[in-house]
Amino acid sequence: MTTEAAYSELERRCREIHLLGSTAGLLAWDQETMMPPGGAEQRSGQLALLARLTHEQFTSPRIGELLARCESEAKLTADPLSPPAVNLREWRYAYDRATKLPPALVEEFARVTSKAKEAWKAARKAKDFGTFRPSLEQTIALNRRRAECWGWADGGEPWDALADGYEPGMTAASVLAVFGPLRERLVALIGRIAEARRRPSDRFRRLHLPAAQQRAFVQFVSESIGFDYRRGRLDESAHPFCSGSHPGDIRMTTRFHEDNVNDALGSTMHESGHGIYNQGLPVEHNGTPRGRSVSLAIHESQSRTWENQVGRSREFWRWCHPHLANFFGDAVAGFGEQEVYESANMVEPSLIRVEADEATYNLHIMIRFELERAIVRGDLAAADLPGEWNARYRDYLGVEVPDDAVGCMQDIHWSMGAMGYFPTYTLGNLYAAQFFEAAAAAIGDLPARIAAGDFAALKKWLNANIHAHGQRYRSADLCRVVTGKPLDAEPLMRHLEGKFGPLYGL
Repeated sequence: MTTEAAYSELERRCREIHLLGSTAGLLAWDQETMMPPGGAEQRSGQLALLARLTHEQFTSPRIGELLARCESEAKLTADPLSPPAVNLREWRYAYDRATKLPPALVEEFARVTSKAKEAWKAARKAKDFGTFRPSLEQTIALNRRRAECWGWADGGEPWDALADGYEPGMTAASVLAVFGPLRERLVALIGRIAEARRRPSDRFRRLHLPAAQQRAFVQFVSESIGFDYRRGRLDESAHPFCSGSHPGDIRMTTRFHEDNVNDALGSTMHESGHGIYNQGLPVEHNGTPRGRSVSLAIHESQSRTWENQVGRSREFWRWCHPHLANFFGDAVAGFGEQEVYESANMVEPSLIRVEADEATYNLHIMIRFELERAIVRGDLAAADLPGEWNARYRDYLGVEVPDDAVGCMQDIHWSMGAMGYFPTYTLGNLYAAQFFEAAAAAIGDLPARIAAGDFAALKKWLNANIHAHGQRYRSADLCRVVTGKPLDAEPLMRHLEGKFGPLYGL
C-alpha cells in the first residue's frame, strides 16, 4: 500500500468515526432539550452503544497500522503544520489514549453518565442531594478507573489523567501555579470593591421581564454579534450549553429568569461565542483534527470574549441600550445607558457560578477544582461533598448556601462524569483577555466599532486567527502565535481593574 493510500484510508475511517460521535452528540442535545423523562433508560442504552462502537472502531488494530505507516513517511510530516501532519499528531494522541481504555469501561461510562444526568435533574429540582449521591459515586468510581487506565506522570496524580482529555498537558500542579497568584490578586480586588463607597445600580438586573420578550431580545443580540441562525438554533435547558455535529448544524441552549434578563443575555452571548467558533471551523476539514477546536480552554476563550470583553463593555451597552425599548417597551423607559451598563457589571459574591460577575467568577472555579481533585484522590467522599462545598463558599465568597440545588448540584458537569474540566473556564478567561488585547491592537478602532454595533471586524479577526486553524496549534502555541507572548494573567487583571476602578471609584 502506498503512503497516499494509507493516509486516505485512515482519513476515511476517522471521518466515519466522527460521524458516530457527532450522532451521539445530537442524542445528548436532545436529552437536554426535547426528550421526555420516560426516554431516559432507552437513551442511556443508545449512547452506551454508540460509545462502544466509536471506541471499537477507533481502537481497531487497523487504525494503529495505518497510523504507523503514515508516520513513517517523512513527506507527510515534514511540515508539522500541514493538515496531514496535524491530523496524524492528534490522531496518534487520541489513539494512544483510547487504546488504554477497555471497551466495556467506555460503554459503562456512557450508560452510567446518561442516567446520572437524569438523576441530577430530578435531585436538583427536589433539592435532595441524597437521591443523586449514588449516581455521583458511580461516576467518581468510573473516573478513577479511567485515570488508572490512562496513567499519569511521576510526581503527578490521578486528576492529571482526567484533565489531559480536556486540556492536553494540564496537570494539578500547573493549575495550582496559575491559581495561587491569581487568587491573591482577585481577592485583593474584590476586597477593595467591597470597601468602596460608590455602589453601581442593580435595578435593571432585578426588573421583571417576560421570558418570551427576553428570548426575542437575546436572539437578536446573538444574531447581531455574528451567530448564523441558518446554521444553528437556540433552545432552552437547565444548564446552558453549545454542541454541534458540523459547522452547518450548531445547537445552543440558554435559560430564562423573569427577574434577571442579564442572566439570559450573558448565557446566550456566552453560548453564541462557542457557536461562532464552531461555525468558523474549516468545513473542508470537518471530521479531522484540522477541522476541530483546539481545546476546552480555547473554546472557553471564545465564549468569554463575547460574554465579557464585549457584552459587559460600556461600548456594547451604548449600542444595545436603544434596542431595549424595541423588545420591552415601557418597562425599560426609566433606565438610562449608564444604569444598564452598571447593572451588567455589579460585583457581588454569589452562589451561582454561571451568574457570577467577572471579579468573583474564578473563585467559583477554584472551589470546584479543589473539591474534585480531593474527590478523585479519595480524600473527600461524595457524602461529604455538600458540607465541604458550603464551607468553601463561606470561606472564599462569604455566602451561605441554603440548599444543595444552588450548592453542589448547580452544575451538570459531575453528573456527566466531567472531572478535570472546570479549570479550563479560568484558563479561558485568561486567553480571552490576552486575545482581545491582540485583536484591539490589530483592528485599531474596535471600541468605536462595538459602540456602533459593528461586530464584524472582531468576528473576522477571530475567524482568521483562532477558528481557521482548527487544531493546527496546541493552546500554548496558539497563544504565542496570536499574541506573541505566553499566557499571562496581566491582560485579565488589566481588564478587570480598568473596568471596576472607575465603576467603584477605586
